[in-house]
Amino acid sequence: MTDSRSPETGDDSGTGYEPESTGAPRWIKVAGIVLAVVVLLVVVMLFIGGGGDGGGHGPSRHG
Repeated sequence: MTDSRSPETGDDSGTGYEPESTGAPRWIKVAGIVLAVVVLLVVVMLFIGGGGDGGGHGPSRHG
């Protein structure tokens, strides 16, 4: 008489998309990763290409 597969049991394992209930949205994670990569590239460029004599900019160029 009792139906073990009634809709009230909470068995919705085949319904499709289930949003994440915890954590940040995907676009925030992607934006954070992109921002971290850009900051890392800027820091690397400052140490490798922009600092010291080889940068081509700064007071040593005009002196």
